[in-house]
Amino acid sequence: MKYTVITGASSGIGYETALAFAARGKNLILVARRLDKLEELKSAILDMDPTINVIVRTSDLSVTDQAYTLYNNLKEYQIETWINNAGLGEASFVAEQNLDKVETMLRVNIETLTILSTLYVRDYADVEGTQLINVSSALGYAIAVGSVAYSASKYYVSAFTEGLAKELEMKGAKLKAKVLAPAITETEFVKKSLDTEEFDYKANMPKYHTAKQMAGFMVNLYDNNEVVGIVDQNYDFNLRGQIYPIISEF
Repeated sequence: MKYTVITGASSGIGYETALAFAARGKNLILVARRLDKLEELKSAILDMDPTINVIVRTSDLSVTDQAYTLYNNLKEYQIETWINNAGLGEASFVAEQNLDKVETMLRVNIETLTILSTLYVRDYADVEGTQLINVSSALGYAIAVGSVAYSASKYYVSAFTEGLAKELEMKGAKLKAKVLAPAITETEFVKKSLDTEEFDYKANMPKYHTAKQMAGFMVNLYDNNEVVGIVDQNYDFNLRGQIYPIISEF
């Protein structure tokens, strides 16, 4: 039995992606900190299709050791797709940013994503039909003043994943690595980035996507052979090859 792992599955893009993959009959392993939200999602999926296997795992991916523990605890399952969706933001000028918050963001966005990606590639590089999808951001390809540290962390995600995709291609691996780069999406993400309880997207954002729309883009990327799925400045979704220049040392 094959499974799709989704981190950050308790809300937003991760939540809607779980529903989208469940609609295709995919068995799921859902990861987040909030058990109550994961159980709600599991119930919604089983109401939709009771034949789907749904496993929930709580993990705080801002704690590096928990990334290793999570992966090792999933060794018994055959994982055909791993989606690193968990991510944090920080919206402030560098001189004013909360460094505790920035440290946590860097651990989730960079360290944990790198650990989980590496462990998955080690085990599944030569398994037919496998995919690793890392969620970056449109700000992983354009620097946003006022969110520089966040942009930089997503530049890392984009560059790391595009480079990994090239390495896998050069080695003739069967695993495909891909980047999803959303722009502003209606989720809890902005509220957490701004440390606010409420945020009105319609009043504050001229353009944005819903989490359900982004989950649809995730599925489009999954179905396609391109490496990058990115939302452009007009809020159109584009599937394309690698964006960063690749220099091979071999």
